Amino acid sequence: MSSDAEMAVFGEAAPYLRKSEKERIEAQNRPFDAKTSVFVAEPKESFVKGTIQSKDAGKVTVKTEAGATLTVKEDQIFPMNPPKYDKIEDMAMMTHLHEPAVLYNLKERYAAWMIYTYSGLFCVTVNPYKWLPVYNPEVVAAYRGKKRQEAPPHIFSISDNAYQFMLTDRENQSILITGESGAGKTVNTKRVIQYFATIAVTGDKKKEEATSGKMQGTLEDQIISANPLLEAFGNAKTVRNDNSSRFGKFIRIHFGTTGKLASADIETYLLEKSRVTFQLKAERSYHIFYQITSNKKPELIEMLLITTNPYDYPFVSQGEISVASIDDQEELMATDSAIDILGFTNDEKVSIYKLTGAVMHYGNMKFKQKQREEQAEPDGTEVADKAAYLQGLNSADLLKALCYPRVKVGNEYVTKGQTVEQVTNAVGALAKAMYEKMFLWMVTRINQQLDTKQPRQYFIGVLDIAGFEIFDFNSLEQLCINFTNEKLQQFFNHHMFVLEQEEYKKEGIEWTFIDFGMDLAACIELIEKPMGIFSILEEECMFPKATDTSFKNKLYEQHLGKSANFQKPKVVKGKAEAHFSLIHYAGTVDYNITGWLDKNKDPLNETVVGLYQKSSVKTLAYLFSGAQTAEAEASSGGAAKKGAKKKGSSFQTVSALFRENLNKLMTNLRSTHPHFVRCIIPNETKTPGAMEHELVLHQLRCNGVLEGIRICRKGFPSRILYADFKQRYKVLNASAIPEGQYIDSKKASEKLLGSIDIDHTQYKFGHTKVFFKAGLLGLLEEMRDDKLAQLITRTQAMCRGFLARVEYQKMVERRESIFCIQYNIRAFMNVKHWPWMKLFFKIKPLLKSAETEKEMATMKEEFQKTKDDLAKSEAKRKELEEKMVSLLKEKNDLQLQVQAEAEGLADAEERCDQLIKTKIQLEAKIKEVTERAEDEEEINAELTAKKRKLEDECSELKKDIDDLELTLAKVEKEKHATENKVKNLTEEMAGLDETIAKLTKEKKALQEAHQQTLDDLQAEEDKVNTLTKAKIKLEQQVDDLEGSLEQEKKLRMDLERAKRKLEGDLKLAQESIMDIENEKQQLDERLKKKEFEMSNLQSKIEDEQAIGIQLQKKIKELQARIEELEEEIEAERASRAKAEKQRSDLSRELEEISERLEEAGGATSAQIEMNKKREAEFQKMRRDLEEATLQHEATAATLRKKHADSVAELGEQIDNLQRVKQKLEKEKSEMKMEIDDLASNVETVSKAKGNLEKMCRTLEDQVSELKSKEEEQQRLINDLTTQRGRLQTESGEFSRQLDEKEALVSQLSRGKQAFTQQIEELKRQLEEEVKAKNALAHALQSSRHDCDLLREQYEEEQESKAELQRALSKANSEVAQWRTKYETDAIQRTEELEEAKKKLAQRLQAAEEHVEAVNAKCASLEKTKQRLQNEVEDLMLDVERTNAACAALDKKQRNFDKILAEWKQKYEETHAELEASQKEARSLGTELFKMKNAYEESLDQLETLKRENKNLQQEISDLTEQIAEGGKRIHELEKIKKQVEQEKCELQAALEEAEASLEHEEGKILRIQLELNQVKSEIDRKIAEKDEEIDQLKRNHIRVVESMQSTLDAEIRSRNDAIRIKKKMEGDLNEMEIQLNHSNRMAAEALRNYRNTQGILKDTQLHLDDALRGQEDLKEQLAMVERRANLLQAEIEELRATLEQTERSRKIAEQELLDASERVQLLHTQNTSLINTKKKLETDISQIQGEMEDIVQEARNAEEKAKKAITDAAMMAEELKKEQDTSAHLERMKKNMEQTVKDLQLRLDEAEQLALKGGKKQIQKLEARVRELEGEVESEQKRNAEAVKGLRKHERRVKELTYQTEEDRKNILRLQDLVDKLQAKVKSYKRQAEEAEEQSNTNLSKFRKIQHELEEAEERADIAESQVNKLRVKSREVHTKIISEE
Repeated sequence: MSSDAEMAVFGEAAPYLRKSEKERIEAQNRPFDAKTSVFVAEPKESFVKGTIQSKDAGKVTVKTEAGATLTVKEDQIFPMNPPKYDKIEDMAMMTHLHEPAVLYNLKERYAAWMIYTYSGLFCVTVNPYKWLPVYNPEVVAAYRGKKRQEAPPHIFSISDNAYQFMLTDRENQSILITGESGAGKTVNTKRVIQYFATIAVTGDKKKEEATSGKMQGTLEDQIISANPLLEAFGNAKTVRNDNSSRFGKFIRIHFGTTGKLASADIETYLLEKSRVTFQLKAERSYHIFYQITSNKKPELIEMLLITTNPYDYPFVSQGEISVASIDDQEELMATDSAIDILGFTNDEKVSIYKLTGAVMHYGNMKFKQKQREEQAEPDGTEVADKAAYLQGLNSADLLKALCYPRVKVGNEYVTKGQTVEQVTNAVGALAKAMYEKMFLWMVTRINQQLDTKQPRQYFIGVLDIAGFEIFDFNSLEQLCINFTNEKLQQFFNHHMFVLEQEEYKKEGIEWTFIDFGMDLAACIELIEKPMGIFSILEEECMFPKATDTSFKNKLYEQHLGKSANFQKPKVVKGKAEAHFSLIHYAGTVDYNITGWLDKNKDPLNETVVGLYQKSSVKTLAYLFSGAQTAEAEASSGGAAKKGAKKKGSSFQTVSALFRENLNKLMTNLRSTHPHFVRCIIPNETKTPGAMEHELVLHQLRCNGVLEGIRICRKGFPSRILYADFKQRYKVLNASAIPEGQYIDSKKASEKLLGSIDIDHTQYKFGHTKVFFKAGLLGLLEEMRDDKLAQLITRTQAMCRGFLARVEYQKMVERRESIFCIQYNIRAFMNVKHWPWMKLFFKIKPLLKSAETEKEMATMKEEFQKTKDDLAKSEAKRKELEEKMVSLLKEKNDLQLQVQAEAEGLADAEERCDQLIKTKIQLEAKIKEVTERAEDEEEINAELTAKKRKLEDECSELKKDIDDLELTLAKVEKEKHATENKVKNLTEEMAGLDETIAKLTKEKKALQEAHQQTLDDLQAEEDKVNTLTKAKIKLEQQVDDLEGSLEQEKKLRMDLERAKRKLEGDLKLAQESIMDIENEKQQLDERLKKKEFEMSNLQSKIEDEQAIGIQLQKKIKELQARIEELEEEIEAERASRAKAEKQRSDLSRELEEISERLEEAGGATSAQIEMNKKREAEFQKMRRDLEEATLQHEATAATLRKKHADSVAELGEQIDNLQRVKQKLEKEKSEMKMEIDDLASNVETVSKAKGNLEKMCRTLEDQVSELKSKEEEQQRLINDLTTQRGRLQTESGEFSRQLDEKEALVSQLSRGKQAFTQQIEELKRQLEEEVKAKNALAHALQSSRHDCDLLREQYEEEQESKAELQRALSKANSEVAQWRTKYETDAIQRTEELEEAKKKLAQRLQAAEEHVEAVNAKCASLEKTKQRLQNEVEDLMLDVERTNAACAALDKKQRNFDKILAEWKQKYEETHAELEASQKEARSLGTELFKMKNAYEESLDQLETLKRENKNLQQEISDLTEQIAEGGKRIHELEKIKKQVEQEKCELQAALEEAEASLEHEEGKILRIQLELNQVKSEIDRKIAEKDEEIDQLKRNHIRVVESMQSTLDAEIRSRNDAIRIKKKMEGDLNEMEIQLNHSNRMAAEALRNYRNTQGILKDTQLHLDDALRGQEDLKEQLAMVERRANLLQAEIEELRATLEQTERSRKIAEQELLDASERVQLLHTQNTSLINTKKKLETDISQIQGEMEDIVQEARNAEEKAKKAITDAAMMAEELKKEQDTSAHLERMKKNMEQTVKDLQLRLDEAEQLALKGGKKQIQKLEARVRELEGEVESEQKRNAEAVKGLRKHERRVKELTYQTEEDRKNILRLQDLVDKLQAKVKSYKRQAEEAEEQSNTNLSKFRKIQHELEEAEERADIAESQVNKLRVKSREVHTKIISEE
């Protein structure tokens, strides 16, 4: 973006070209929210800006800027671009590229009067409707030499770029300016010409003027002056535009080698002739008429005999006559001076004005109808006299020619009467034609004048043409304009994406080229191709009776329903009638075809045209000199010449001329580098600054801007240089680009984009730029804005912190300074009265005065020195200043020189670089041209060689035809000799019958084997089904075993029973597996036998192929003979075509004569007689023609009779032999391919995939070879079919032959399709095998929990694999033996056949053709053989499939082994983790068992104390009431629990926390219990001794009670905290229970689906896989069961060990209990004093107990649900099951402990009473014991927490397993789909096999029938031979008798 200083060169135009820096900064700082700022579709204004308020169910609520609220669909809102894109100069760079963004960008720029905007390749300009200072000379100078991106958008920038491209690339340029009327096309065209005329001025104007005498100005002036002249005669006022160009023009400005103007020329298109005679109310005719009547030049008024009032002339006054924005007087002077500047002579200038005036007078010519006649006559001659005078004609002749034109009838001319309407139409047509021809002549004269004959090298073309038009009434003119725009848009689409592709190619981006030019091909072809709209229109113009209706009917018949772009329009009230609709790129247009035929023919009065040619006005005579009238044709010479000219003129219609010009234009444009300018009209009211949204959007669609955006969005519209991208977006992830070291911008950009969370398919890296899809750059901008906001906030915080620290530091320094000052002041105050200090104060000033005097003296000396130095320095300074001035002058001069040299050097370097580039490009082009030339020469040489070869073959074929005729003559004579050879052939056929019988037997054997295999497969499937049932039973048993783990005794018994059952089932399964393996081996042996048999058959087929080679040679000879015969027939056809052509010429002349007869309805009887003569001549000529045709037909008939018999026989023979040949060739190639494939399959079974890939490659190669052969055959067939068409018209016999050939073609195509289908089937099979492999891999992944059992299976499979390998090697050896055997037999058989063949050839030398006819019969037997062989091939395919399946299984086994090893490793890791967690659980369990035993022992001991606690019964009853209340609370909690459920993992975590708190309380209870036990034992022992010390103990106990009270208060506080935590946990528990219920339901459904899909998978695998796969599955299931049994057994062993440990711990606890009992006795005396304390503790404990029971109950229910979910999960969930069993044991122990707590509480009360009797020592002992127990409890809690962590880890594992189960379910669904497809294929294969069997049966019946006929023929031959022998004997006897008589 240029700075304001750089924009200063544009002068006052700068604000109209680009925003200032201030505006840009304000726009970028405008608040913007990319997520809510949008454009929204709105009915009135198309699109409005708004802000998203909410989104709901596909609907979006948007608040517009006007305050309205809209609710629309999501596809009706469009994101807004960030503020940095406001008023962007190139809309293609916008992040969000869509219609509203383009519209509002144009609107905002237009509001700021920036009328030019780029859109990709386009420059879009909006008409400002006022003058803007953007075309001044300083603007032209500012744009000169600037690149497009260096300057703001402008038409001058487009022009300069075209000029620079022309100079640098040495390529012609073009600027295409299109738009609607009033959009500013003409103005922009003028500016382009102005720019070129300014910057490319020729060097020597004087010399130029001297060389051309006619020129009145320089070439630049002439080019600029061409516009006023063309505008005067070609521009007019329309509704939208006061100066609308009513023609299109293509101005070529030629430049010399140095870039200076050389010449120019103009081509025009589609001048609107109808405006000469008709205008709408708000429009007017061409400007020249009103300029003449403006009276600026009175001499013109006098010369043209007109008035100054345009209303006097109807042709020019039907609309308005003046325009406010045009001064007709000034324009007349500009036109007049332009005529002079352009070098028109004075006569030519006068002629132009005269003819213009004549057109005006033509409108005043009036005619009336004669009385009682329809004939028209002039209504006054005054106007005609004026018009004739101006045209140099006789007015009487003109009126006569108009009213009584001469019409040619036959060879004579008659006068035809005209009606008033016909005369009026003729006058209008003449006026339009004269004006059009004059306009075109002026353009030609301008081109002649602008052609300076100077050397010219390149040109820049400027195309100013009307844009796409969609009106209410669209006629032929709109179709031509829209067709032109359609072609131009196609050209743009193609060119635009070619540039895009070049950019991608240059940047090294992979891209598939898309030809967007093809998008419009359908519409273009519909209009211009043969039988298109223009073609039908021109065809209709040729027929005199054609009407608009017939034209419409033909259009409907040809295109309606057949072309998508041609439609029938809908009838809309209030709109003009439309006859058809075309779908253009810009929209659908309805066309009205009324008057199209007349417009297209454009007829003129030929008599008046003849007068024009004789006019005294040379210009008028010249204008019509090219028109050929009827009379001129008559006088111009012979009939042949006349006919040629008549035909040429009749076909030169308006549409044909338009298409010719358009094709020339497109050719010119394609040879140039185009630049595109699109002009936009902003509003209909011509209001400056206002823009109508819908109008602008319509134009954007019509002129292709939105189409260009669509194409742009297909690629990568946004692109940024790497350095710029790195600089701007580095902030997104600064860590991706390391600081302090150099890194390439491209690599930095790649790292940066790779580290950002975006769609990485939406951008590409080029060599110098990074390319983005549409919208991605906007996303990056949003991310950058967010990042910058964060960074700025952080920076602000840091800055504020820094400033605060600085201020704080200043405050600290000020504080220290204040302290320092205060210290000094205090010190001064202390010493100021000290005497010595007073003395110091008095002496100090005296010391300073002495020092100052010395300083003054020294200063004076220094001053004097400095003064002297100053004088010297001043003198030196002056000298240096003088030197500096001179040096500055020299420096400036040198700088100017250096600058000039640098500029020259830079120019030279640029030119050098350009020359080097052009040299490289030219060398590349030369290289390409030379290569093409060499290729063309090679092709030419090959073609000449082929031509010579064909000529030689033709000569040989002619000789062969002669020989063929001779042999055909001899055939009849040799008939008897061939009968003997038939016998030999029958013998050979008998041999063939034997081979066929063998083949049928082999086929039956193969079918039986196939059926046997199917039966075996069915049996195996049944076995597998039974095994799966057994497996399901085993799974149920295993589930039962898992459930029995909860009880130890039952578990042990169930495990033993299950183990026995599993062992029995395992033995049965192993036996069945062995049976399956044996059956599999038998099947493999059968398959190998079938392969051997197939190889035997293939050797026999090779023998038969040798016969086919001889037949091919004979076929070629016969084909050559047929071609010669067809050439002769072609010659006869040519002669007949000539006769047909003569007849068509005669019929055409007859039609022309009839047309003229219809036109001359009032002709005389003489004309009728002439017509009769012509008819007689025609009849005579027709008779001659018929005689000629009869003669030709007679000759053709003789030829047909001559060749009918021979051709018929030869045709049959050729067809049969061709079929035999092609089939044998196909058999040969297929058999070879199959032999190779079979051999490779047998040799490399273990590498099946590689063989399949090789087979595919060989198949593809063979397909390509066969395709080449097919193409050759196709060419031959095409030749035969064309010959068939010719022969069909000649003879029915030939048609029959050609029908047979067509059948042959279809048979070949079917063969081709069958072959391609086979290849596709093989490919599909390969893909299915790959899919099956993938599916099996997924299935293996789902079996991760079976890793251990797979190891065992792997060992068994290795053994079976080794057995298979041994069987395979054995089979291979057998294959080799059988192959050698069959090869020897085949060689012997071949030798025998060769000997028989030689004998047969010797016997058949005399009559080969007849033998071929007999061989045709053999072909039918060959067909039967072929069918049987096809069946054999099908069986071979089955064999191949089984081999492939074996190989695939082998490969799957290897993959399975790899996966097994991986999962084995994973299993060992998880197993180690599981063992660690189990150890922890076991340790916790042992500790709990210890505690349990201790509790049990303490209960036994506490029972003895119950007798002493009778006084506590009342208190216990209170406790029971509290327990009842707790039960009610439990009931309420259970109700709440039922409503909500929670996810299992979180529930267990909550339970563990609750258990921790419970254990904490239990630890306290344990400590108290132990203390009570000690107290009891002490009380029992000392109760008698301590009675008398009760009083003292009471006093001691009071102190103990106080201490206990404090501890109890602490316990109460902890209890309250525990209650609060418990309530919180209850709330959490409720929420988690809800989630758990939901997850359990989902898990149940998933498990049901999993089980269903698992069952389906197993069934499908049983159908798909062979017996080996079923064996593998069964082994897996059995091993799984065995694995579970082993696991359960291991758990039992672990429980036994745990019991032993608990037993040992129980004994230890008993010993501890004894010690505790002793302590209880000591504390028994203190028990009574603790009664009150015990009551409080009991209430607290009862509450805790109730709460814990609730939690326990809830935990128990949750555990039951968890057990159900876990039992249904996969095998890996067993690990979690163990942990849950352990937790269940813990819960049961917890219940027991709770009961124990109750009992212990009672004992506690008793102990409290006894404790009153104890002493201080016992209390201290108890406290020590309590501390020890608390330490043990803490360690116990730590271990428990570790166990909880392990439990959570296993719970996470369960979650992972459930997720894996879901994935497995999806895989199973995919496998099910695959199984269904395979089952369908199996059914289709079975159906095909059945069809093949039926076909083989029919073939066998046919074969038996033929065999029977052959046997009868042999019998007849034997009888005939015996008769012949008898006759010979008789003849010998007669001969001997005759001899004896003589």
